[in-house]
Amino acid sequence: MKITFLGTGTSQGIPIIGSNHPVCLSNNPKDKRLRVSVLIEWDEYKYVIDCGPDFRQQMLRENISKIDGIIFTHEHSDHVAGLDDIRALCYRNGCMNIYAHERVIKSIKKRFDYIFNTENKYPGAPDVFVNIIKNKPFMLPKMEVVPIDGDHYFVQVFGFRFRDFAYLTDMKKVNANEIEKLKGVKVLVINALRITPHISHFNLEEALDFIKQVQPKKAYLTHISHLMGFHDEVEKELPKNVYLAYDGLKLTI
Repeated sequence: MKITFLGTGTSQGIPIIGSNHPVCLSNNPKDKRLRVSVLIEWDEYKYVIDCGPDFRQQMLRENISKIDGIIFTHEHSDHVAGLDDIRALCYRNGCMNIYAHERVIKSIKKRFDYIFNTENKYPGAPDVFVNIIKNKPFMLPKMEVVPIDGDHYFVQVFGFRFRDFAYLTDMKKVNANEIEKLKGVKVLVINALRITPHISHFNLEEALDFIKQVQPKKAYLTHISHLMGFHDEVEKELPKNVYLAYDGLKLTI
């Protein structure tokens, strides 16, 4: 299984428009973060988790011409706003499978109603096939996916386990029974927004505590804001099995 971090930034990305914060002005490529998303590959299959406003740029950067589906964690803009840009993939490969909680699908249908029109549909609109996710395992080709239910302040959000790999973002609270689903993973990805506490995201301390509960062999932090600090400086202070993810990072599990 191969993992590519398409984006590792928070909702505004790094640099933030108009900001003169030192991290936003950094020349280190690892301090430049597109909106959060990840590509997961096994056998001949490719799936993307979340499709934010940088989706087009991410697909071009990684030279991707086909994906088999998009799995959504929740409905916030930095996770769904790029859905229109799947049109190029649909033109090449046909209807795109999308997977999400029923509430998220309703939100997407409201936002992108023209995609779901059944009468007089605009011929340039993407085509999607909806798959509803509940809090129970579901099947992709040659892969069982286990949802991990969590809270993003007042918004329910799903993380996902793929065999020995688990990806969670935008978490603020995860119950003990959901954490139990993660036991035994070799690689865990978890959000860590910044150093100081935040109302709807793990900060660094909370993310590290979560990692201690799960006890993966390796953990990577994502959904990072400029307020976390410079990539290289922060990583020096992390536990030996914990790393800051960065855009374009590739893992093999």
